[in-house]
Amino acid sequence: MNNNLLFDFNVDKTAKTVFITREFNAGQSLIWDAFTKAELLDQWVAPAPMRAKTKYMDFKVGGRRFYAMISPDGQERWMVQEFTSITPKTNFKMYNAFSDKDENRELPGSEWDYNFSEQNGITKVSIAIFNESLGRLEKMIEMGFKEAFTITLNQLEGLLK
Repeated sequence: MNNNLLFDFNVDKTAKTVFITREFNAGQSLIWDAFTKAELLDQWVAPAPMRAKTKYMDFKVGGRRFYAMISPDGQERWMVQEFTSITPKTNFKMYNAFSDKDENRELPGSEWDYNFSEQNGITKVSIAIFNESLGRLEKMIEMGFKEAFTITLNQLEGLLK
């Protein structure tokens, strides 16, 4: 068991981009599935005590995932993710925006670029999140995005054990 797994989180306000790199002690195929299959995403992608509920997901270029993060008191925060590029097992890109329960998007959104690589049984996931506006990036950070995303990645690590 490798206890020295990389976790790096950087914000570049000039580029309006958040860069996240995280290693997992698991094979690339398993990690890819954890990021691309609704039934697995719903188990880890909402920071506890919230939970995720996918209404539908069509993981293909031009397809979408529509899901909610649900608080313990039942409040729902909906999101639409539209997949813009997929290279199986190594990369996918998506456009992400908050929405209402009827999929009316709250703009601006953000572009997410995920890269997956494996070496010696350790899979590295590198994520770049480009925000269409500096204001959106600053609001994300102010709302605790780093803390919440760290919780979700730790939840994924817990599922892998």
